[in-house]
Amino acid sequence: MHGIINIGLELILLELLDPRNDFIFKRIFGSESNKDVLLAFLNSTFIEAGEPPLDEIILMNPYTDKDNPQDKQSILDIKARTAEGKLINIEMQLFNPYHMEKRTLFYWSGMYFHQIKEGSNYSSLKKCVTINILNYSCLPNDRYHNIFRLREDHTLIPLIDDIEIHVMELTKLEEHAIPVNGGLVNWLLFLKGVDKTNWEALKMNEPMLKKAMDTLEFLSQDAQTRMEYEARLKFLRDEASRIEGAKAEGKAEGKVEGKAEGKAEGLVEGLIRGKQQTALNLLARGYDIATVAEITELPEEDVRALTMEH
Repeated sequence: MHGIINIGLELILLELLDPRNDFIFKRIFGSESNKDVLLAFLNSTFIEAGEPPLDEIILMNPYTDKDNPQDKQSILDIKARTAEGKLINIEMQLFNPYHMEKRTLFYWSGMYFHQIKEGSNYSSLKKCVTINILNYSCLPNDRYHNIFRLREDHTLIPLIDDIEIHVMELTKLEEHAIPVNGGLVNWLLFLKGVDKTNWEALKMNEPMLKKAMDTLEFLSQDAQTRMEYEARLKFLRDEASRIEGAKAEGKAEGKVEGKAEGKAEGLVEGLIRGKQQTALNLLARGYDIATVAEITELPEEDVRALTMEH
């Protein structure tokens, strides 16, 4: 995608920043000035999930200059609370961190657990919703939006409505056409980087997308933002490379260890078979079981078993 900067009489074609970068994603959706953008995105998500739209949200960790994209400890997610107290966590994943399912439950449980204050009881716990937007595929189906809740296997009755996990996989939109009406897919196509020539149609479907697009163009023209974006992208790529390297190294070590164990097991098995053959030869010559056991260092029970087998 590209934007245009007007400098004097010159028009410079500028590549738009990637909104899948969590630093840029939070600048677009997680700032106080763009809270209406986040609300529109969430309502598209919840309406597609068969839930009523929200009237308002409170940002619990709005973007500030303290969100340093170079800080290795930074998790640039977005936390919000509804008027009823429901908690929502939105996270963009550009690269696969692996163990995403367990990671999701871990962070969801922290959000649920930390609601309890001293002197409070379990009845004060509010519903927690996790929304993961992934730039890779992890679920074995073709749906770009999957919703998980806690239900009984046979009757599908809910145990409790407090857990809700959304997994949105941008890679499953590869062949998706530009829709003719509103909905979540318009937002996801924008995030995925649909050709800018299609922006007009997306804005017609979801009017609040215009503000998201304007924000992306504005950020793309800011030199400091571009530097921070590149720093964050480098960190994310290095982290992904480190994880891939560790995974490959683990596989290689596993293969080497497996071969070594196989060789060792083969030697042991060969030694035992040799002792058994020696025992059979000695038994055939008339040696008693105790003597054969002593010579071959096999247990007497094993020597006795050999006499029964042969």
